[in-house]
Amino acid sequence: MPPVAAPADKRFRRSHVKPSGKRVSSRLRHAWLAARTVAFLAVVAYAGYRGLALVSNAQTLQVGHIIVTGNQRLASGDVLALLDGLRGQNILAVDLVEWQDRLLSSPWVEEATLRRVFPATLEVRVHERTPMAIGRIGSALYLVDSHGAVVDEYGPAYADLDLPIVDGLAPKGDAQRLDESRAALAARVIADLGAHPDLGTKVSQIDVSDPHDAVVMLDGDTTLLRLGESDFVERLQQYLELGDALRERVSSIDYVDLRFSERLYVRPAKGSAKAPATAQARR
Repeated sequence: MPPVAAPADKRFRRSHVKPSGKRVSSRLRHAWLAARTVAFLAVVAYAGYRGLALVSNAQTLQVGHIIVTGNQRLASGDVLALLDGLRGQNILAVDLVEWQDRLLSSPWVEEATLRRVFPATLEVRVHERTPMAIGRIGSALYLVDSHGAVVDEYGPAYADLDLPIVDGLAPKGDAQRLDESRAALAARVIADLGAHPDLGTKVSQIDVSDPHDAVVMLDGDTTLLRLGESDFVERLQQYLELGDALRERVSSIDYVDLRFSERLYVRPAKGSAKAPATAQARR
C-alpha cells in the first residue's frame, strides 16, 4: 500500500520569536542604576572619610584649655597632672570616661565630671572627699572620710583642720585595711556631735575598736566615756552634768559607762580611792 502523505498542521510549527527589545533595555537600565548607586555610595564614603580626617586633624578642635573647678584642698596643678596628655587631643574623639577614671584615682577625688565646651575647652569639676577625723593607723596619722577611706597622710599642711583623733579603725594586726563598721560608728558619733558644736569641740579622741561601743575622751579629761552605738549627745551631756559629783566620790576615774538609761557605771583608776560600783544617773 503506497504511503499517504498527510498535510502538516501549521498549529504545531515552532515559531521563531526574536528577543524583545524592551526586556533587554530594562536589564541595562537596572544595571546602570546599580552602578550609579555604587558609585554614589563610594563618593559619599570617601567624602566622609576625608571629612573625618580633616575634623580629626583640625587645630581648632584640639583641646587647648582645661578649666578646673570645685577643688579646695587639691591644687589645680595636681588635677592637671592627672590629666597629663589630654591637651592636644581632638575634643570630639577624647574618651571622657577614661580621663574621669584617672581623676578618681586620686584619694582626694570622690566624684569628677568632664564637659566639652566647643571648640577647644574642657571643663573639669571635682568633688573632694571631706575628712571627718584623723585616724591613727599603726604609728601614723591619716585623714579619713565618713566611709573610712584614707584621704591623705596627716601633716603640717592640714594643721588648720580641727578634727578628733580616731583609734581602732583598722583591725588589730592589719593596719592596711580599715573596717567599714568601725568607720561608720565613728562617722555617726562625729555627725551627731557636729549638730552640737559646743559639745563636739570638747571631744579630743574617739576609739571604735569595738564597733558596738564608741569610747570618747574630752579635752583635759583622761576619763574614758563609753557611749555605746547611739544617743551619743545625750550621754555626753549626762556625764558633763554629773562629772563634778563623780569626781568628789572618786578621785581618779578609769572609765564611765553611760550605755544604760537609768544608771551609769564608774570604774576607779588603779590606786584611786574606792567608790561604789554604780552611781544613780540623773538626766
